[in-house]
Amino acid sequence: MAQPVLFTPYKVGGLELENRIVIAPMCQYSAENGQMTDWHLMHLGQLAQSGAGLLTIEATAVVPEGRITHADVGLYDDACETAMARVLDGVRRWSDMPIAIQLAHAGRKASSNLPWLGGGQIAPDHANGWQTEAPSAVPFAAAHAAPTALDRDRLKVLRDAFVKAAERSARLGIDAIQIHGAHGYLLHQFLSPLSNQRTDEYGGSLENRMRFPLEVFDAVRAVFPAGKPVTMRVSATDWVDGGVDLEQTIAFAKALEARGCDAIHVSSGGLHPEQRIPVSPSYQVPLARAVKAEVGVPVVAVGLITEPAQAEAIVATGDADLIGLARTVLYDPRWPWHAAAALGGQVKAASQYLRCQPSQFKTLFKS
Repeated sequence: MAQPVLFTPYKVGGLELENRIVIAPMCQYSAENGQMTDWHLMHLGQLAQSGAGLLTIEATAVVPEGRITHADVGLYDDACETAMARVLDGVRRWSDMPIAIQLAHAGRKASSNLPWLGGGQIAPDHANGWQTEAPSAVPFAAAHAAPTALDRDRLKVLRDAFVKAAERSARLGIDAIQIHGAHGYLLHQFLSPLSNQRTDEYGGSLENRMRFPLEVFDAVRAVFPAGKPVTMRVSATDWVDGGVDLEQTIAFAKALEARGCDAIHVSSGGLHPEQRIPVSPSYQVPLARAVKAEVGVPVVAVGLITEPAQAEAIVATGDADLIGLARTVLYDPRWPWHAAAALGGQVKAASQYLRCQPSQFKTLFKS
C-alpha cells in the first residue's frame, strides 16, 4: 500500500511537520485571570501525545478586554507568561511536537459567559463582564450592549498588544503564531461590512476593511523570529447576504501572501446570528480548495473532518495541504494513531506507550 499523504512530512515556513494533521486551537474556558491552569497542562499534555504534526494553543487574548470569557487564556502580562511557561515546560518535557499559539481579540463578542452556562453576553456592569470594543458601535445581537467604536489611538494600542504577545510567544519558544481573523472576532469584524461601518480609512472598501488586519499581521511578522511561521485563520464566508464572501477572502489571502504569510487556515461563519451554515462532513473544504487555487502558501482545511479516509482524500486530491482537527480530537485524542492504523501510516509515540501497539498494526509506531 502506498504511503498515505496524510502521514507524509510537510514544511510550513521554516517549520518541519511530521505529518499533515494540525490540532486546531480550542478554547477551554479554564484560565484564571488570563493565566493557564493545571487543566491546560493536562489538556495540552494529552494532545501532545496524539501523534499529530502540530499542536495549537487556544485563542489567547492580547489584552484582558479581548478575552471571549473571563476564563479565557491571555498573554498580556508577566503573570500570564509565567503560567504559560509552566504548562509548556511540562508538555515539552515529554513531547517534541511543535506548538503554535493563536493570538486573538474577541471584539464585540467578548464579555461572554462560559458555554456550559449559556454563553450569552455578560453586561458591562455585572460580575465577570466588561465593556466590549469593535470597529463600529454595532452589537453582535440586538440584546447585547453596544461595543465602543475603536478610535485611532486604541487601534495603535491593540496593534502594539499583538506585538507584545508575539514577543512573549517568542520568549516562550513557541514554534508558530496563528493570528485569529475568523469566527466573528475583532479582525474578522474589521473585514466584514456587516460589522464594520466606519467611514475612515479602516472602513468602506475591501482595501480599507483589510487595512487593520494586515497592519496586525505585518507588526507580528516583524517581531516574531524569521523562519518561524506566522499564519492567519480566516472565515471564508459569513454565510449572510452582504457579508464577507469567498471572493473577498481570496483577495485578503493574496494580500497576506504578498506580506509573507506562511499559511492560511480556512474556516467560516461566526460573525452574525442570522448565518445559515450548510453543516455536513467536509462542508468547509470547498472554501479551502478555492483559496488554495489562488495562493501559493499552504492551506489548512477544517470542519467536521472525522474519518481517516475523508482526511486522506482532502490532502491527497489537493483540496488542502493540511487538515485541522478540533472536536474530533477532543473526542478521540488518539485519532492520528487510529488514522495511521487505518491508512497504513506511521506516527511517533512515547516510549511509555509502545507496548500498547496491537499486533495487527506492528508497523504503526515509528522507531
